[in-house]
Amino acid sequence: MRGNAHVRFGGAGRGNGSLERAIPRPGPTLRPAAHWVHRGGARPPGDGTIDAGTLLRCFTFGHTRQLDRLTEQALARAWAAGAGPGDGAMTIDVDSTIIEVHGYHKQGASYGYTRRLGYHPLLATRADTGEVLHARLRAGRANTARGMPRFLDELIARVRRAGATGELTVRADSGFWSAKTIKALRRHRVRYSITVRHTKPVRAAIAQIPDDAWQPIDYPDPGIAQVAETRYRGDRLIVRRVRHLQAQGELFPTWEHHAFVTDRVGTTEWLDHDHRRHAVVELHIRDLKNGSGLAHCPSGRFAANAAWLLAATLAHNLLRWVATLGLGVREELTAAKTIRKTLLALPGRLTRSARRWTLHLPRGWPWAHSFEMALARLRCIPFPA
Repeated sequence: MRGNAHVRFGGAGRGNGSLERAIPRPGPTLRPAAHWVHRGGARPPGDGTIDAGTLLRCFTFGHTRQLDRLTEQALARAWAAGAGPGDGAMTIDVDSTIIEVHGYHKQGASYGYTRRLGYHPLLATRADTGEVLHARLRAGRANTARGMPRFLDELIARVRRAGATGELTVRADSGFWSAKTIKALRRHRVRYSITVRHTKPVRAAIAQIPDDAWQPIDYPDPGIAQVAETRYRGDRLIVRRVRHLQAQGELFPTWEHHAFVTDRVGTTEWLDHDHRRHAVVELHIRDLKNGSGLAHCPSGRFAANAAWLLAATLAHNLLRWVATLGLGVREELTAAKTIRKTLLALPGRLTRSARRWTLHLPRGWPWAHSFEMALARLRCIPFPA
């Protein structure tokens, strides 16, 4: 809606559809194949219109990598328009999730540690905005850390190419704790904060911490929480121990220990508090599933579902960029369902008069001001050269 077009609230009639339908997403039919493919790309059979399933089934591994390149270019353009971190520090949360599927004809779907049939993709999200920076589909039986070093190589390379020149920090849970992961992060000079498993050497290192080294901290659960640190294989091992207080006291109260390794600079209390914020990645994954269609994988072919994963991440990032660039929301996470309800899922009607397009929207829409502000700010973004 650039150029000779304007918006008018108060003229939408009944049965005119929704603005949400105008957003590119899988529907009954897609544009002709000539609009979607080019020389060397995925070419479905025939020259007429195709449905989403037929298009996805035409994807091979190489075509999926091309689509992955497209998501990277979209990320670079959005960051160049003002959504990126620039030379500031950026924290990346890495996690995996289970996309549950049903049926026996899903290529690559299998049972993993959750004993649910599905896929087990790797995801990397930006902590402050919720953008999906990188995604890779894996079989359901894949170990949590499988392919992690290469995933990190691709992740760091793409965010650097996209324009992130400041310090990078990667946070992850104990499933990704391995010597290969730490080696890859050190090679790229990326800071890390990774939860450790309670192996015998880790328990021995925790037992050597003197009692006077534990410092009390505020903890949301009712109980007592303390933190301390020691050294473990050249890294800082920060340990938080918690004792829950109950109405009836235990005869032999014990501590629950939660430890992570890091090479970051900062106080023990602050690093522990920041590492606990890694839990925000669960909100990003929930938003990706509930708001962008990743709750299921529709095809029976692995490459098609890999393309579906990338399309879902692109749709998720578009909503995040609307919130960042259009609404100016940077320090808080806005759910995708909220953006759809307030800015997208509203009835509208397009008319043309005197060579001018007019979008008529309902009178008294509660979020009319936010819609006009977001539209005006997005119109100011220049087209890439």
